[in-house]
Amino acid sequence: MGIGTLIIFGASGDLTQRLLLPGLGQLLDSKRGADFKLIGVGQDKLSDSVWRSRVSSSFKAGGAKGARSQKLARETTYVQADVTNQDDLRKVLALSTGTPAIYFALPPRVTIASCEALSKISLPSGTVFGLEKPFGTDLRSAAALNRRLVKILPESQLHRVDHFLGKSTVLNVLGVRFANRILEPIWNSENIARVDIVFDETLGLEGRAGYYDRAGALVDMIQSHLLLVMALVAMEPPSSLDADDLRGSMAQVLRATRVFKGEPEHFSRRGRYTSGTIAGKKLPDYLKEQGVDPKNRTETLAEVAFGIENWRWSGVPFVLRSGKALGLARKEIIVTFKDVPHLPKGFSGATGPATLRIGLSPDVISLDLNINGEGNPFTIDRVVLETQFASGDLAPYGEVLFGLLNNDPTLSVRADEIEECWRIVAPVLTAWKHNKVDLENYRAGSNGPARWAKRALGASQ
Repeated sequence: MGIGTLIIFGASGDLTQRLLLPGLGQLLDSKRGADFKLIGVGQDKLSDSVWRSRVSSSFKAGGAKGARSQKLARETTYVQADVTNQDDLRKVLALSTGTPAIYFALPPRVTIASCEALSKISLPSGTVFGLEKPFGTDLRSAAALNRRLVKILPESQLHRVDHFLGKSTVLNVLGVRFANRILEPIWNSENIARVDIVFDETLGLEGRAGYYDRAGALVDMIQSHLLLVMALVAMEPPSSLDADDLRGSMAQVLRATRVFKGEPEHFSRRGRYTSGTIAGKKLPDYLKEQGVDPKNRTETLAEVAFGIENWRWSGVPFVLRSGKALGLARKEIIVTFKDVPHLPKGFSGATGPATLRIGLSPDVISLDLNINGEGNPFTIDRVVLETQFASGDLAPYGEVLFGLLNNDPTLSVRADEIEECWRIVAPVLTAWKHNKVDLENYRAGSNGPARWAKRALGASQ
């Protein structure tokens, strides 16, 4: 690895304990692991021994118990510091050895303030930044943050982390598409009717009101993650999987993406959960969750149809949906092919278009096909061909940390991609702000507002 020291800003926070450190422990104990120094930085007053205990516990929670992870847990240090203060930042950097990588496990406003302070001090040569989403709060703020960042470091040393791109299943989309000649020739509007990308969760707010109640499902998932998954599904074949080729192909798709038919009031829907029961657990009405401000009118379920205005995808709706407190956890990409133009007379039974499902969790790919049914050969029946993807050796945060520590930006998000994602959702945010789209209620444990099930978004008018 090229990095000598990993510095985590926001080391005492939930993100670090729950996701970042477990991923780091897995990376250390994998075949791709290497030795480096770890410094935790936060405003909480912690002794080195308390910090080391937390690191060790998080490593074990992620399944890391190897010699390298245990060694790092014993030797890591913690610094109480204000990451927006220039003097404190100099003291932290003075403790690093070799090339440092700074990971900002911080709220967006603190990250911006910290970057402002870092821009005024001298950074060691080769310094790398790892920045958590959300990147800004709208197109203007994202562009401003990007301009500030490139004044500090070149784009090649900026890693805007999207752990979704670290999911081995998401990356398997590329293998399915580009390693199988049978699929790529039909991967277009001539043969595909619609594409759905769904990330429905059974979890409720889970104490995240401080961030979520200002963001909502649209920004939290569709803008931040699912548009990038869509870009992988829809992009033109890249010449290689190098960072420039892969991210360039994804950016090309995003530049062509608009709300379907340019009508956010007709091709977007939003909902908010009320009290209900999921797997025997009672959830309160969202408005009664601790920290929620009713004035924010925050949605907990969002669904938007987008169109990609290019030769390959013209007229095909890409419907992105994500929500909380739903009765069924659905995390999948569904490619619905067009029905056959003519079914010979004499066939009967269940017919309908073939569908390809790529599961984001669990890691499964399945193809629904029409075949001759059992018994009468003139009766059409439905069959599912299914197999599991091989799992990767690292969890998502292990993958993105590997890229950060090796300064390989392949799985990070480029500045123009971030800005395009904000541009794409801006008309929806505006329509919702002006109440052009109703905020509908749904019971926790249901599959969303009842009327949504009666008509698929993006269906023919």
